[in-house]
Amino acid sequence: MSGLRSWIARRLLLGVAQTAAVVLLVFTLTEALPGDAAVALAGDQPDPERIAAIREAMRLDRPAHERLADWAAGLPHGDFGTSLTSGRPVGSYLADGFGPTALLAALTLVLLVPVGVGLGVLAARHEGRLADRLVSSVTLGVYAVPEFALGVLLVTVFALRLGWLPPTAVGYGDDLLGHPAALVLPVLVLLSRPVCSLARLVRAGMIDALASPYVAHALRCGVSGTRVRYTHALPNAVAPAAQQLARTVDWLLCGVIVVEALYVIPGLGTVLMNAVAERDVPVVQGLAVVFGLTAVVLNLGADLVAHRLAPRAGVAA
Repeated sequence: MSGLRSWIARRLLLGVAQTAAVVLLVFTLTEALPGDAAVALAGDQPDPERIAAIREAMRLDRPAHERLADWAAGLPHGDFGTSLTSGRPVGSYLADGFGPTALLAALTLVLLVPVGVGLGVLAARHEGRLADRLVSSVTLGVYAVPEFALGVLLVTVFALRLGWLPPTAVGYGDDLLGHPAALVLPVLVLLSRPVCSLARLVRAGMIDALASPYVAHALRCGVSGTRVRYTHALPNAVAPAAQQLARTVDWLLCGVIVVEALYVIPGLGTVLMNAVAERDVPVVQGLAVVFGLTAVVLNLGADLVAHRLAPRAGVAA
């Protein structure tokens, strides 16, 4: 128990250090973005005096370290700053875009876990046979297709040629649950690559676990093959897959920009693209911090799950 507490304390300290690094890195990179919000707001033919007045009103003329200190001080209280272009709190942008993105991520995860784990177990049980070769070939082929290419292909076939599904979510607003047909293609695109990587990872873990000495000993003791596979081998195979699943969740929440742009879904990815186009630095910073903190928290949770499932495997060391 003391060893577990020490391990958790180390991971929490590491998470705090990673969070501080994320905040500093986000501010530094957004400061390096080309363009200027004051110039963008000043119009097509900006007057230098007008630009200077806008910069002063936005407090952009202050030194970078002062702006960093003020911005970082508000983060623990949920204050991400104010949009330069609209004057709205950055938190309202996050609230507006979180719903559609979270819905896509949740639907993808609901399908990802059973499908990915099931395919991995199926391939491992039939190692070297037709089912294994089929699963391995299909997952490798699908994983090699970029999301935007697969999305365009699905739109062309199922929306434009067959007319079974809507090509985009235009006209549905935030009520995506009321129009489930508009979610089918985006979820398929989001599911395509994660389910392939998860299935291949579970397959490799199951094969290693089934070839281990403790599985052979359990079989010699008369334990049924089904119990050995799902009680002894599967937890050891799922332990490293938990970390892959955490990275997948992080990608679903933070990397759906292409999918949301392709299907015109008003999520966090769309908010980020609009903010970058408008040089709205506070919104970009707020989204980047949320994405970074999500990655830190998810990886800490995945390490804890992996450590709990297979404490001797060293997957969370």
